[in-house]
Amino acid sequence: MKVAIMQPTYLPWAGYFRLIARVDHFVYLDDAQYERGSWHQRNRVLVGGRAHWLTVPVRRQHLGENLDRVQVDDRRDWRRKHLALLEQSYARHPYRRALLEAIAPIADRALTTLADLNIALIERCCLGLGIATPRSRASSLDVSGKRTARVAALCERLGATRYLSPPGARDYLAADGFTENTRVALEFAEFTPPPYPQPSTAEFVSHLSIADVLASLGWAGAVAHLASSAPESSP
Repeated sequence: MKVAIMQPTYLPWAGYFRLIARVDHFVYLDDAQYERGSWHQRNRVLVGGRAHWLTVPVRRQHLGENLDRVQVDDRRDWRRKHLALLEQSYARHPYRRALLEAIAPIADRALTTLADLNIALIERCCLGLGIATPRSRASSLDVSGKRTARVAALCERLGATRYLSPPGARDYLAADGFTENTRVALEFAEFTPPPYPQPSTAEFVSHLSIADVLASLGWAGAVAHLASSAPESSP
């Protein structure tokens, strides 16, 4: 069985969903430590033909707080602003309806933690993309450890024989001795997204949020986009 483990990020890029779709079980690392100014709370979309950051304001009780404890800051009117900006910026895109369906969870004020908000958005996108991979939260699996040791323990807890990792984790997995300390085989998820039509810009802007892909291609087109890349590689 192949497993992938990722921290839940805000409106993630297409590669995040490709990773989920290509494993037998996916784990949200929802109790990872929050990193200020990271993908945990922000992502890029097109505004006026240029990449623009959308950032979720948060309230922390203390340093080192985990994602499932960090509260979104609803003292600010960020939900309405994000929804309005996305709706206006993508108003002339051909699949505006798909975008609005994907971002609907932003309006749900019951999603009070950063982890809950991000996971709700990812789950809504998985539904639209037809991704049926079983998914769990690390916080519910009762597995201890730090960094690579925890990743290996989560894999073993789920009975994984292979672990599919984003390429960006290659160095720290090697430094921590992942392959030396577990029998789980290590593979890397390679995804070089091809350009697609972006109505609001003459020059393609890559690695934007899934919101841009959906507004430009729709649900079916996004599925085809996720499938258009080379297979995964071993270390």
